[in-house]
Amino acid sequence: MADFAAAAPVFSADVLADFPLDGLLAGLFDAAPTGLALCKPVRGAGGEIVEFAFALLNGAAQRRLGLPARPTPAARGLGPGTAPGGAFELCRDVFEAGQPGAREFRSPPAGPAGPNPYHCLAARRVGQGLLVSFAGPEADPRPPAEPTRSEADAREQAARAAGERNQLRELIDQAPVAIGLFEGPELRVTAANRALAALWDYTPAQVLGRPLLEAVPELRGQGFDDLLRRVLETRVPFVGNEVPARLRRDGRLTTTYYNFVYQPLYAADGSVLGVVNVAMEVTEQVRARQLVEEKEQQTNQLNEELAATNEELQAANEELAAANEELQAANEEVRANNVELFHTQQALRELNQQLEARVADRTAQLQAARAEAEHQRARLHRLFMQAPAAVCILDGPELVFELVNPGYRALFPGRRLAGRPLLHALPELAGQSVWHTLRRVYATGETHQEAAIRVPVARHEGGPLEDFYLDYIQQARYDEQGRVDGVLVFAFDVTAQVRARQASEASARQLRVITDALPVLIGYLDQQQRFQFANRAYEAWFDQKPADLLGRPLAEIATDGRYESVRGYLERALAGEHTEFDAQMTFSAGAVRHLRTAYLPDVQDGRVAGCFTLATDVTDQVVAREQVQRLNQELAATNQELQAGNQELGAANRQLQRINQDLDNFVYAASHDLKQPVNNLTGLFEELRRAAPAAAGSDAALLLDLIDGTLRQLTLTINDLADVGQVQQGANPAEAVPLAELAEEVLATLHPQVLAARARVTTDFSARPTVSYPRAHLRIVLLNLLGNALKYADPARPARVRLSLWVQDGAPVLLVEDNGLGFDVRRHQGELFQLFRRFHTHTEGTGVGLYLVNRIVQGHGGRLEVESEVGEGTTFRVYLGGQ
Repeated sequence: MADFAAAAPVFSADVLADFPLDGLLAGLFDAAPTGLALCKPVRGAGGEIVEFAFALLNGAAQRRLGLPARPTPAARGLGPGTAPGGAFELCRDVFEAGQPGAREFRSPPAGPAGPNPYHCLAARRVGQGLLVSFAGPEADPRPPAEPTRSEADAREQAARAAGERNQLRELIDQAPVAIGLFEGPELRVTAANRALAALWDYTPAQVLGRPLLEAVPELRGQGFDDLLRRVLETRVPFVGNEVPARLRRDGRLTTTYYNFVYQPLYAADGSVLGVVNVAMEVTEQVRARQLVEEKEQQTNQLNEELAATNEELQAANEELAAANEELQAANEEVRANNVELFHTQQALRELNQQLEARVADRTAQLQAARAEAEHQRARLHRLFMQAPAAVCILDGPELVFELVNPGYRALFPGRRLAGRPLLHALPELAGQSVWHTLRRVYATGETHQEAAIRVPVARHEGGPLEDFYLDYIQQARYDEQGRVDGVLVFAFDVTAQVRARQASEASARQLRVITDALPVLIGYLDQQQRFQFANRAYEAWFDQKPADLLGRPLAEIATDGRYESVRGYLERALAGEHTEFDAQMTFSAGAVRHLRTAYLPDVQDGRVAGCFTLATDVTDQVVAREQVQRLNQELAATNQELQAGNQELGAANRQLQRINQDLDNFVYAASHDLKQPVNNLTGLFEELRRAAPAAAGSDAALLLDLIDGTLRQLTLTINDLADVGQVQQGANPAEAVPLAELAEEVLATLHPQVLAARARVTTDFSARPTVSYPRAHLRIVLLNLLGNALKYADPARPARVRLSLWVQDGAPVLLVEDNGLGFDVRRHQGELFQLFRRFHTHTEGTGVGLYLVNRIVQGHGGRLEVESEVGEGTTFRVYLGGQ
């Protein structure tokens, strides 16, 4: 969170403690207007992904899919065919590639005049799972061939929704705080962003889906699992400040410190899904503070020792003063005795002896006092040299370095300081405030103190300037006459603490930028319903800057009845209830908007301190829903008209079925009746060529070649018609067909064509090696599709043909891909499977193959799909039907 009193608000540590991010992020996931789903891949026997099962759905996804927040394993997930436009393929590609992706599409209409729903789906891999967001469907009654304005609006809306979802995913994954989710009594790690995994010194893939103490064994015995279980049981959040934890750093256990929040995560029905963890590492701040406290303690100890030394020096000075007074008294006595010496030489000698003894005693006392003073000066010197602070003494008006302790030399290891004037040793200080304050202290004797001041200076002679941040005291030194003769400097290097604070402030600013970038109204109201936080979205809605809202009650801002419409929900939230509701409000310029609002109570130490507010504009959805209701009424009337038309079509279809049956019988009979005469004619023609060979290049030889080609074409046509008749007349039972064996048999039959096309044919039946199908029918399908791939190969390059099988909705799908000549599939869409229709005439053929394949596949409840581009190749997808 941030301090919003400044012109450019930032999040500070105390605000982060009052407004935990876990509640905000959980609220964003649960209150998001778009569907959000956490999915896990489901793999088949061969290791391939066959489906994505739902693990967790937010409220919008639950309403859209009609499923609970945690669907049972029997619930249908995202698999081939479960969503239109290749949703499963998109999810599979995103999971395997690890790159996010999105797709816009329309699902097939529900009937001849049913709605053509529009979808937007985006996916992003998260650890060993997938985060999927989807918007729509919204009905569009007009055919897709004629795009309408509503369709363009829907696409624009989907794009905005996709952008919002991407922002939410990026907010969670790139948030500068560690975010995780633990579920169940074993505290299984079901979500962990990159920051949390980095704190544990693991990758997200190494911890996701595993119990916490198994994924991060270093946490055993540290009590964090007990705290998490207590939050699960009591539903009371836990806030930890500067809590130590033993975690891996560079391969060894290290004590680090964290501010964190354990917040229960609730489902829509009020049950606890798990515990959300939002944490920030504060190791640098804690160690910096500990260092400052240690240095303060050492400084206090030094000051106490200095005070004791001063007291001892003062006592020694008092003794010296007393000795001086006694010497003066002795001198007075000497002078008095000198007067008496004029009277008696014996008295003088006695007095001189006494005086000499007394002087000797006083001299010994003075020497002892001087020795003690020297001892105290040496002790003071040791204190300076051993002090944990950087200490120096600057002498005279030029501020010459008289004494520099090791702490001060450590600041400038490459500079020569002792005996040099300050500006000679450190010329870069000229003009800086530290130089001016030193001169002022020397001139006035007034002590000067600074905290965290920036001092640009070079550590080494001629080196680059570095920014130092220092706490220092500049104090005058006095001589015996009480005049200032130097300056004492005590300094502490706080560069690490300042940079740590700057980094923390930068992180808070970054989080503010992320919150302001969201298109959702995000705010925080205290128990007096006053704004303590508002993101930038409020400026567009209320025409006031977020900073101007802080401290003001909601009733003062939301006038004209808007406050009364939400007052009841707000009071319930401030009483501790999670409330959600839809409301219609009028904002600036008279705009009427529909809002979906959620109030999330902020419970701290069992007391509701306030509530988070999240409001999303759903005006477009409401308007679209009203349009859908109106269109549904119109469609109901149209459906009644269509039902009458369908009855007429039913009678016509029955008549066509009878005609088709008669035609099938005719084809079967004609192909069998014509086969023997054609075979006889071919044999007679071969005998004629042997009996009467024609000269090469003659008209007779040319005629014979034409007759030979005509007979081969006629034979192909009759054989193909016989196959058609066999398929239409016979009832071949299904059997277990090994695909690899059948493919090898077909390729052996086509071996000459493989050699002629310089082809390389690859197969992959790992998804299902054996299928249940009539063997003869499946052989005809493979023979025709592989034969076409070889027959229509591009002569300019070697042919590449791939035959594979995959499973969709439990049914097998054959895939035949080639790099041949291809054709314009859009141009010939309506005549692809017509009898005797061909798209290339440079090779022999009858145009019966695709017709026959289509009849076989449809007869078994399947379908045939074709994709082709001229010069690019062709792909056939054969949906074989239920197994």
